[in-house]
Amino acid sequence: MADEPLELGEMSFSEWYAHTDKMAEVGFLTIARKLPSLIGQAMRMAWRASPRDTAATIVLNLLGGVFTAFGLLATTGVLTALFSEGPTPDRVMAALPSLALVAGAAVLRTTTQAGAGWAQSRLDPQVTRLTEERLYGLTSRVNLVAYDDPDFHDALQRARLRGAAMADSVVTCTIDVVTAAVGIAAVAGVLGVLHPVLLPLLLLAVLPDAWAAVRSARMQYATMYSLIPANRRKWIIGQLLAEREPAAEVRAFTMRGFLLRMYDAVAKAEQDVMLRLARRQTMARLAGEALGGLGAALVYVALGVLLAVAAIPLAVAGTAVLAIRSAQGSLGRLMYATNRLYEEGLYFTDFLDFCADAEGRIPGPRHSPIPESFERITATGVTFTYPGAPAPALRGVSIEIKQGEVIAFVGENGSGKTTLAKILSGLYEPDTGTVHWDDTDLRQVSPEALRSRTAVIAQDHTRWPLTARYNITMGTGKGEPALHAAAAVAGADEVIAALPHGYRTLLDRRFKDGHELSGGQWQRIAVARGFHRDADLLICDEPTAALDARAEHALFERIRHHADGRTVLLITHRLASVRYADRIYVLDHGTITEQGDHDTLMSLDGLYADLYTLQATAYR
Repeated sequence: MADEPLELGEMSFSEWYAHTDKMAEVGFLTIARKLPSLIGQAMRMAWRASPRDTAATIVLNLLGGVFTAFGLLATTGVLTALFSEGPTPDRVMAALPSLALVAGAAVLRTTTQAGAGWAQSRLDPQVTRLTEERLYGLTSRVNLVAYDDPDFHDALQRARLRGAAMADSVVTCTIDVVTAAVGIAAVAGVLGVLHPVLLPLLLLAVLPDAWAAVRSARMQYATMYSLIPANRRKWIIGQLLAEREPAAEVRAFTMRGFLLRMYDAVAKAEQDVMLRLARRQTMARLAGEALGGLGAALVYVALGVLLAVAAIPLAVAGTAVLAIRSAQGSLGRLMYATNRLYEEGLYFTDFLDFCADAEGRIPGPRHSPIPESFERITATGVTFTYPGAPAPALRGVSIEIKQGEVIAFVGENGSGKTTLAKILSGLYEPDTGTVHWDDTDLRQVSPEALRSRTAVIAQDHTRWPLTARYNITMGTGKGEPALHAAAAVAGADEVIAALPHGYRTLLDRRFKDGHELSGGQWQRIAVARGFHRDADLLICDEPTAALDARAEHALFERIRHHADGRTVLLITHRLASVRYADRIYVLDHGTITEQGDHDTLMSLDGLYADLYTLQATAYR
């Protein structure tokens, strides 16, 4: 089946250029207008990272420009003395004071530039730290539903892979732009003092390079922007080929060849796009360099004409040549820095746009206190739809949970059980409807405060690459008695007793001295995690999925014992486990179709009775 066409979904090559039309609208004037904003954003970030190092970098670069201008002006004195009439020794002696000034200016310029470089090298890691803290501070606070939004994932991918990484580069490029601009300003000031007509000559050598740099940056960004879905697919396939978790199934199902074909299909198309980009950028650079060479020739022709008509003396012309060459160096650095600033600034703008979008996904301040305890939890008319989903996951659901009850949600896959549990625990907010703890509307309560009062034992729990202790305590400091009690209730104490370093054992084999657990052992750790929280509401979402029959029975006995006086919400497909629940809600396609205890639901002879009878028959 090696020739079978691959189905790549969103990787359809015709969709790779979905954003090209957006980039086609970016012209030179647009870029010119964006650069001041980029410079301002970068400087504000640098200032937040380290005001001292930012100020030192700017001031020392400004002083370097001043010393450059002073050195050029002093050069005029040297040339005037050397080109004057008289014996050579006398002319050299007359030039010595100006030479001393030139040497002093050079030393001071070198010293200030070295100091500016030192301050800038200190600034870069501080900017990186500030940027990463902002990114992960936002990603960990956005509403959970954001992670079900494909647009959010694409924006997060751009922000993580390029945007945040470009922050320190943008700051560096901004400082380079400022440094080069100061150098050009110094030269321009010198040429203006020497002769006003010399000043416009600087533009002839720089405009072609500026055009080529901007065009190349546009091409680069448009291409990289359009390849984001491809890069993400390559990264995902690469994980399947290289990560430990899927390694067994890759081999068991002999998927190596198939995955490599899929990877190669995406990589080959990406390679073709990048080769076309390289060709287009080369043509733009060649055109810019050709026009730049023509501009430089015109500069020297104009200087020759000025000398021929005696508009400037020879000493001034010599200084002008040195100044123009210095300016060309500064202009080259300016164009390179501007090119990088614009190109990387576009990625940095992705980071800023993501941060702005993420901040909009964070709930605003809520000041209503959550009750110290509750008599009942009520959900009224709750409706919820996942981003991009064609139909709601919940449709006008209303339930009541009394304090101390054991409530069960049952239903077939996709009926909305887990979604409703996440709404009750504050992980999701309903599109319409309300959830109350007694008389307190949870929309008015801080999500962090609510989540601190709930505990979730999930089937798809996270296997944290931390020690066994932290996998249970999750960083809370409740002390050793609470830790050991939670582990004992969940049966995790037996798992930990067999570990080489007990609670200090790192539960990740990818690290030295790390240890791996079986699925059932991890499930007990996850259960202990939920018990350790000692929350008002305990939600158990398929907590026994990875356990054998004996361990499952023991765990449900522990949950019933642990639930004494607590409120427990149980979600499971194993209906024998919910027989003793105080009330059972049956969900079907996002609605509550039946409710009551086990005997009541069996007497209704509805969906619950069908599912229970079907499972019970399998054990007879």
